[in-house]
Order: sequence, then C-alpha cells, then structure tokens
Amino acid sequence: MPGARAATGTGPAGTQQGTASESADIALFPLGTVLFPAGPLPLRIFETRYIDLVRRCLRENSGFGVVLITEGAEAGSAAPQTADVGCYATIVDFSQQPDGLLGIQVMGGRRFRILDRRQAADGLNLASVAWLPDDAPVALPEEFAELVPVLDNVLDQVGGEYAAMERHFDDATWVGARLAEVLPVPAEHKQHCLELDDPIERLRYLRPLFEIAQS
Repeated sequence: MPGARAATGTGPAGTQQGTASESADIALFPLGTVLFPAGPLPLRIFETRYIDLVRRCLRENSGFGVVLITEGAEAGSAAPQTADVGCYATIVDFSQQPDGLLGIQVMGGRRFRILDRRQAADGLNLASVAWLPDDAPVALPEEFAELVPVLDNVLDQVGGEYAAMERHFDDATWVGARLAEVLPVPAEHKQHCLELDDPIERLRYLRPLFEIAQS
C-alpha cells in the first residue's frame, strides 16, 4: 500500500446527503484491497505524504478515496494505475502501533468514479471524482437466505471490527458488501462487486464464488 499496510461513511464534509451529480477533489489512497461502503479497513501508515494526509483529515474532519491498484507498486513515488471506481474513507480511530508506526481505522462511505487524476509535489495522488448513487434499500430475497448463517459465523471468525459490527442481514446491500469483503477471492472480483449498482445482481455474482469457497 502506498504509505500504508493493511492490518488484515461518509463523503467529504458536506456531501453525504448529496446526489450522484456532485463532484469533488479528493486525495487518493491506492491500495491492494477494495473498500466497500460501511466496511472497516485497518491501515498502518509509514510514508510522510500519508502521515501528512492523515493529520489533515483529522484536523479538517475529512477523508480520502481508496482505490484498487491494477498495475504498479503500493509504495514509492511512481503513481500506480488504479481502478476508476473507489470508495471514500473516513478515519474512525487512530493509534501508535508497537513498532512506532501510525495505525488508523477507516470506514467506507460513498462510492465515486474518477474523472481526472494528478499528483501533488509531495507525491500524493489526487483526483476529481463524481459521486455514485447510494444503493437503494432492498430487502434480502429469500433465495439468498442460506448465506446469512454462514456469513454470520464468518464475521465472528474474522473478529476485530467485524465481531462488534451491527449486522443487517435483512439488507441485500449490506450482506453483499460484507460477503465481498470476506470472501477469499482475487481483488478484481471484489472490484467488480464495488462497481455494480444493483445489490441483487451483486449477490447473484457472489453466490457461485461463495459456493466455491465453501466447497
């Protein structure tokens, strides 16, 4: 990760209740993982540009955009290639790790699509983004009911933030996002799920992957 390593919301201030037509300029945090709305992600920060970013986010009550790296390295000055769709992250906790590095816990907020990319003088990746619409509330269809007890057990096994997370097994969007997060599948599958707008289509895409993982 660029300036961080994964130890395993909301949009920018004033935009949480906005529409998909809104746009904003945000800092990007390219990672080797995919963040989903309402999903937790622990990070260990070690590059100066990202330490400065975290300080600014805490001071301004703002966040940054997490995007999946498709080509390139997670750390270093060269800007990696990333997916066009990402998820805005806000910091919900921070601490100094035993090794002296800064640890932060972020939570996923709104999805966005990158419109334009650039890099600041300090190497921080920046982008103009358009906010994507939030999934409308959709009740979990009966055809996916068998996923619930298994997912419930997996979240307990994963532990950490998942063990204490409030669970919404009646919400197809929530179930699909959590399933995509914990399934041991390549990141491109998770990215595809992030980019899907229909929570039922997301579950239908995930179910065969879930069945393979359980076999």
